[in-house]
Amino acid sequence: MPYDPGTVLDAGPSAGADPDAFVRAAVAWHFDPATGSRFWLDRAARLGFDPRQDVKGVADLALFPDLTHELRTVPAADLVPRGYGDRAGLLNVFDSGGTTGDPKRVVQLADWMRHSTEQVARGLRAHGLPAGAPWLSVAPTGPHLVGDVLTRAAASLGGPALGVDMDPRWVRKLAAAGRTDEVAAYTDHLVDQCRRVLVSQDVRVLAATTPLLERLAREDDLLDVINSKVEAIVWGGTHMDPDTRFLLSTEVFPDVPLIGMYGNTMMLTGLIERVGSSASDPCVFDPVSPSVFLSVVDPGTGAPVPSGARGQVVVSHVSRSMFIPNNAERDTALRVAPAAGQVGDAVADVAPMATVAGTTVIEGVY
Repeated sequence: MPYDPGTVLDAGPSAGADPDAFVRAAVAWHFDPATGSRFWLDRAARLGFDPRQDVKGVADLALFPDLTHELRTVPAADLVPRGYGDRAGLLNVFDSGGTTGDPKRVVQLADWMRHSTEQVARGLRAHGLPAGAPWLSVAPTGPHLVGDVLTRAAASLGGPALGVDMDPRWVRKLAAAGRTDEVAAYTDHLVDQCRRVLVSQDVRVLAATTPLLERLAREDDLLDVINSKVEAIVWGGTHMDPDTRFLLSTEVFPDVPLIGMYGNTMMLTGLIERVGSSASDPCVFDPVSPSVFLSVVDPGTGAPVPSGARGQVVVSHVSRSMFIPNNAERDTALRVAPAAGQVGDAVADVAPMATVAGTTVIEGVY
């Protein structure tokens, strides 16, 4: 099967491709010996079913076991589908945050980077973010996906992205050891860097985590600067509970729209908050067919929870470049009907699980 960029697999998210047909094409690609990656071809025999025969559509992604734990040690080159030949365009190898153990790794190829950037920018434009405006992004960079997503989002809207890097693994390590004074000192260090940028630059979009927004709000001078010139705040990384969201939206930053972004490394992108919600409404994130599917399940049985009930979030990423089905996330959420044209569940009021596989989840600053 030669690499044909005109096939359904290159339609990209929200391009109108039939999700079931897309999933069938992706499975055919990833499990064909001529085009699949070493990772999936090596594991095909122990799945207990034949993906190319038994996977008929989106619902059958549940047949796959969650093998993301194996991404902690697999060589990154084994994740690249051989069907690309010399046209893979390998841009990045990203690590997960390591919240529940050693980091997992994924690859970002040029085609998926383009699709991801387009869908994130589309979501931000729907919220009315200013075009050509400078951003300040306070997020993990280096091996972490989110910094790349935010930088490309700013560029896609025509604005420069100024950045303040953070190291979430170090902060989690400090927090786990009870070294709260050092966590506070590191957070102060981030705030000092933000101050230099916010005061000297005409920042119109601020992207930061909930703990950083709360910390910035304690600085009267920065609060005045943000409320006087920032036109939108994009928050993500750590969760934001409904009370905090309401307080930040109505009292702390009353004239600056807060826009949530939910994503992670295994998703390989970010989902932008549904347009039209008030500060008192649940913050809802929709799937992005045909590449990012969400489901909310009972963590004990794996069965879908009733609509409006809380369960564990399961994410499947399906694209030409990567295939990560049935990944049980460290998050819980309320199950919500998706927006028109999307397949699977939407999620609302995302929050971390207390423990995952016996490991306590520590969010820290991210």
